[in-house]
Amino acid sequence: MNTGITEVELRAFEEAFDSSAVNAVAMNAVVNNGLVNTAKSCELAQKKNYAFSLSLEQGAVTNQEKSGRCWLFAALNTMRFHMIQEQKLKNFELSQAYLFFYDKLEKSNYFLENILETLEEPVNGRLVSFLLQGPVGDGGQWDMFCNLVRKYGVVPKSAYPESAGSSSSRDVNVYLTEKLREDACILRRKYQAGASQEALREEKKAMMAEVYRILCICMGKPPKAFDLEYRDKDKNFHRDTGLTPHSFYEKYIGWNLDDYVSLINAPTADKPFGRSYTVRFLGNVKEGSAVRYLNLGIEELKRAAIAQMKDGCPVWFGCDVGKHSDRSGVMDMDILQVGALLSTEFTMTKAERLDYGQSLMTHAMVFQGVNLDENDRPNRWRVENSWGKEPGEDGYYVMSDAWFDQYVYQIVVQKKYLTSEQLSAYAAEPIVLEPWDPMGSLA
Repeated sequence: MNTGITEVELRAFEEAFDSSAVNAVAMNAVVNNGLVNTAKSCELAQKKNYAFSLSLEQGAVTNQEKSGRCWLFAALNTMRFHMIQEQKLKNFELSQAYLFFYDKLEKSNYFLENILETLEEPVNGRLVSFLLQGPVGDGGQWDMFCNLVRKYGVVPKSAYPESAGSSSSRDVNVYLTEKLREDACILRRKYQAGASQEALREEKKAMMAEVYRILCICMGKPPKAFDLEYRDKDKNFHRDTGLTPHSFYEKYIGWNLDDYVSLINAPTADKPFGRSYTVRFLGNVKEGSAVRYLNLGIEELKRAAIAQMKDGCPVWFGCDVGKHSDRSGVMDMDILQVGALLSTEFTMTKAERLDYGQSLMTHAMVFQGVNLDENDRPNRWRVENSWGKEPGEDGYYVMSDAWFDQYVYQIVVQKKYLTSEQLSAYAAEPIVLEPWDPMGSLA
């Protein structure tokens, strides 16, 4: 059997291509302008409708710069919304860098603990190879955010501002990853030489002290106490002294994080709706709560998100931002006509894209509004991004409802927007997914 491409087949391919003048026109356009620019719909400008029947007012858009901290930015943007409203502020930012520091620290410990738990696994096996891929990547999940807040509190940006290491995290990640892989090598080598668990854990303590030193040098030492000074919308000056990260959180935010639930839409055969899920080896704070999701149909996610926004609260969500989106601020299934340009069709369903690695959650943002039609049905969503003011309209995107169906994978809402049946399903013993499951992806 001939499994290669033969000369006869190659000539047939070329003849078929040359038989259509449309192919030549498409080739000329794409070669000169690029695939995406050529495929961009001329109706793109018409999609930029930033009028919404329900719109929440937020402070100035934030900017994660050259880092993968979208999950922290999105979570803190939902929190600062509350503080801005309560304290009558024009604008305010919570320190993303503060939680980023402790996330790196906790992820390092989480990684080394996972290495200690898998000493009997082969280093070239799938599990250890997976653990070694990205010990301290920038991404995260809502439950990981909650773990950090519970343990370390929150501070205003003025108390722990951005640094070169937080705003552009590549160098920190490169060298911290190298150090952690080296540490994993040392722990496994000493275990194979007969070292006891006690000896290995003492070794790990020294390793963690080194990680802390590296993070302090790269980002600065996080504060233990600070003063808060600000002016409200009415120009009144406020000063609050001697705050700690926990006392600031309790006084100015005051959320009970246990009231919030992660809902996912994963319509794959292996994940029945109405069940809760967790993921092996996914987390940051070792003693913290495990990541947990409730899988529901997409309409249930929309219903809960709309209900929370109607009550005046924004919604954290995770999606695959790179699909059918444009930095002009539009996320819409029709803005790119790639299939028509290439004379082909892309027919995979949402479930098939998950199963075959074509899509997964890559980015977290915040719903700050929705447009409801005359039948109270959503047709577009107002999205607060964290890429600065340039993309979209002052940093805000508009998402079509059809795009929501295909590429939104997760939202976080308060428990009160779930039915008693859904709450029971969320609280039930979760199905444990493998570390490489697409629902283990980090925003």
